[in-house]
Amino acid sequence: MSNILGELMGAIASGGVRIVDLTQTLDTDTPIIPLPEEWAGTKPFTLEEISRYDDRGPAWYWNNFACGEHTGTHFDAPVHWVTGKDYENNTTDTIEPERFIGPAFVIDVAGKVAEDSDFLLTPEYVQEWEKEHARIEADSWVLVRTDWGLRKGDDYLNLSEDGAHSPGFHPDCVPFLAQERDIKGVGVETVGTDAGQAFGFEPAFPCHTLMHGANKFGLASLTNLDKLPPTGSVVIAAPLKIIGGSGSPLRVLALVPGA
Repeated sequence: MSNILGELMGAIASGGVRIVDLTQTLDTDTPIIPLPEEWAGTKPFTLEEISRYDDRGPAWYWNNFACGEHTGTHFDAPVHWVTGKDYENNTTDTIEPERFIGPAFVIDVAGKVAEDSDFLLTPEYVQEWEKEHARIEADSWVLVRTDWGLRKGDDYLNLSEDGAHSPGFHPDCVPFLAQERDIKGVGVETVGTDAGQAFGFEPAFPCHTLMHGANKFGLASLTNLDKLPPTGSVVIAAPLKIIGGSGSPLRVLALVPGA
């Protein structure tokens, strides 16, 4: 084993590097994105037991499962949105694997979201955050801590008659991150990367429209962002290698310096 990889494994074993799981558990209660009736929606997660050490299979336990690509903690590939459909290597089976790994910059807006469920992250807010912490590096993950992942059931989707109310990105913030900071992609704790009211923005669904239009990625339904420092961690977010995949559920891991 090379010195650098040996040092990494030693640091993990000694606690010098901690592994933080940023993934929600997939189960039949996992919320899915609600869409208007005229549009086709995704399937909820289901689990079907095949055998469990019984007459269906005496020595083994296994299951069938079904769900949409964008269910639970999931990865959005550029091809997921019409604006990203023409890039090369834009599906989960063709994206270069090194693009799944990068430094993480964690912007904490949980206090703002506690006061306003429709809070939107702006370029100005990000620039003020950078003054206190560090300038966001190119090819990094920008993760937005809202503590939304602590919500359960109906409170998670937070639906009203006029649609969902959940935090997200101001339309001006997306090109700022994608172009001026040239990030790898964004990660959020909500069911999707756009705010609940983003259908009424200009453009509509700006995080999907502009982030994927810039050949960038999205991570949704994350958790445990409160366990990450503002800077200094590394995120590994590798989706399933689905042929032509627009995304997939995945296990998102963060490597964090130990205490």
